[in-house]
Amino acid sequence: MVIYGAWDLTAKIQARDLLAQAAAAEWGLFPLPDIARHPGGKPYLPDHPSLHFNLSHSGGLALCALDAAPVGVDIQVIKPLRPALPRRVCSPEELDWLEAQPDLWSSFALLWALKESRVKESGQGLTVSIPGIRVPLPSEAPVQLDGLWFRAFTGPNWAAAICGHSQPPQEIIWAKK
Repeated sequence: MVIYGAWDLTAKIQARDLLAQAAAAEWGLFPLPDIARHPGGKPYLPDHPSLHFNLSHSGGLALCALDAAPVGVDIQVIKPLRPALPRRVCSPEELDWLEAQPDLWSSFALLWALKESRVKESGQGLTVSIPGIRVPLPSEAPVQLDGLWFRAFTGPNWAAAICGHSQPPQEIIWAKK
């Protein structure tokens, strides 16, 4: 499993450029093969069924995860949201954890990124009860839950997470500008 990141993006299509760069570097695929979507919307490479990837973008940031098994990744720009949102999308345990955190919206973004990464790994998207999406509480170390590996990442004004079958890397490979 590997994660590539990019910043200062000005268009959503640049996330696809990040995928092309990562696929060339990690898998030797150049140009980027055709991409299709499963019924749930998850993208895949029809001519390379053993190669798995996932993309996420938020604001001017993007992440791309590659692996030999299904993988999900999410990045969130940290910003204040509607105050009622955490109660609508978090389990009681997650709400207790959030209330103990010094910065609600940074912590919420991290928890949300973990939930998004899990549903993106499965390919089902947000079609289930959001409070019922099981993720580990954010931690600096990789964590295993329900046979899946999770890792959270943070940076200036962003939070991200990855979910997959392999132990996640410690760092994101940031693309050069």
